[in-house]
Amino acid sequence: MAVNRDQWNSQIGFLFAAVGSAVGLGNIWRFSYMAYEHGGGAFLIPYIVALITCGIPLLVLEFGLGHERTGSAPLAFAKISRKAEFFGWWPVTFVMFGIVLYYCVIIAWCLNYCFYSLSLSWGNDPNSFFFKQFLKLPKGPLELGGINFNILASTAVIWFLNWLIVFRGIGKGIEMANKIFMPLLFFLTLFLVFWALTFEGSVDGVLAYLKPDFQKISKIGVWIDAYSQIFFSLSLGFGIMIAYASYLPKDADINKNAVMTSIMDSLFAIVAGLGVFAVLGFMANAKGLPISKVVTESIGLAFVAYPQALSIMPGGNFFGLIFFLSLVVAGLSSSISILEAFTSAVIDKFNLNRKFVVTVVCMLGFAGSIIFTTNAGLYWLDIVDHFITHYGLVVVGIAECIIGAWIFDISRLRKHINKTSSIKMPPLWDGIIRFFVPAILIIIVIGDLIAELKAPYSGYSWFSLVMIGINWLLFSLIAAAFFTRFPWHYEYMLYSSDEDEQE
Repeated sequence: MAVNRDQWNSQIGFLFAAVGSAVGLGNIWRFSYMAYEHGGGAFLIPYIVALITCGIPLLVLEFGLGHERTGSAPLAFAKISRKAEFFGWWPVTFVMFGIVLYYCVIIAWCLNYCFYSLSLSWGNDPNSFFFKQFLKLPKGPLELGGINFNILASTAVIWFLNWLIVFRGIGKGIEMANKIFMPLLFFLTLFLVFWALTFEGSVDGVLAYLKPDFQKISKIGVWIDAYSQIFFSLSLGFGIMIAYASYLPKDADINKNAVMTSIMDSLFAIVAGLGVFAVLGFMANAKGLPISKVVTESIGLAFVAYPQALSIMPGGNFFGLIFFLSLVVAGLSSSISILEAFTSAVIDKFNLNRKFVVTVVCMLGFAGSIIFTTNAGLYWLDIVDHFITHYGLVVVGIAECIIGAWIFDISRLRKHINKTSSIKMPPLWDGIIRFFVPAILIIIVIGDLIAELKAPYSGYSWFSLVMIGINWLLFSLIAAAFFTRFPWHYEYMLYSSDEDEQE
């Protein structure tokens, strides 16, 4: 018996949605720093190798599972084996009640900074403004302090936008939003890059970013970081791409979509890096400092280093508005995909109305975000993010390979995706999913565990790490087990595909 599902209205709509999920804040503030630290232009060698041998194959697997099994991550895995269903619920649970809770707060910071940029509100000391005046950061994660109501209000706006988009469904909501978001994001990014390249000293920054140092890529750690970056950048292990692919028509070109999504995500990260280092080059030149003294990554780049540059560049207030608006757009395109991954799973399992599910989940999500709007919110999001991304996502990636290649018939899946794809996956793909990708992910998680045991993460107390990070993971495991225990609303939901029904 066939199950009616929403479908994308167009090929470009799906592609923009998949790219929107993959392109996030990390593309803008993490990739460029990693390239700079790991050999500049030479880093592209391990990065491209990782893309070809891990990123694209695993994305093809997720697209293939969602399309062939026609369901969200829990349903797709349950159609393979009832015992595998848990590994569909776990990722959509910890990204929904973990990652997106603090991700929406970071987007809210960016929204606040859009307005701060207009008057350069951070003054002469952006570092003090961000940590002491804006966040009111205490000494440690256990000193929650009060709720920052400016951040709470902007977080409510971000959750409202998430609700509004996903509430409207696939075609009229997510697809339409991404058809606006992605062209807008690409335009804003290119505008910033070309503008930044006009600044004095910008070329020095770009050369520091791209100048190849081939000696650095001889280190095994650089290669591991390249694989880690690919895995996290493409939203692998989130359950998102499985859900998105389940809305594709039967004749969809799975392999081409995977290749194009991967290439567009990587190109965006590389191009965005040009703008980042052009600005850093300008700031270094203006202050008479070497590039190494102004380079930073992640939150420090967006909310400290960039505002420092904005304060001294011509038109800095307008440049800042566009920069932080681009971060808001990049963040929203990713957050709606996380919300959809969980929403799709709940609808599949319980046959509930989409609008009801989205409304309840967004209300719960906003309530869960409040802890990250407290004075200690930065500490909490740092700890929770560390444990979810370094352990939860990687373990799910390994489980996906085992379920997709060992429990399911990987050759059958390859035949399915090749049937309508213009790019054919060779039999080698089976071996990559069976052996190579799990091996890489196991190496990554073992390396993280060794580092964890040598010293507590980022200097936090073990008590804080256990109470916040480890307990958050444990809660997600319990919640996933809870969802798994419920029966599917109709038994026919577990028919794997039209082929299974014929058998």
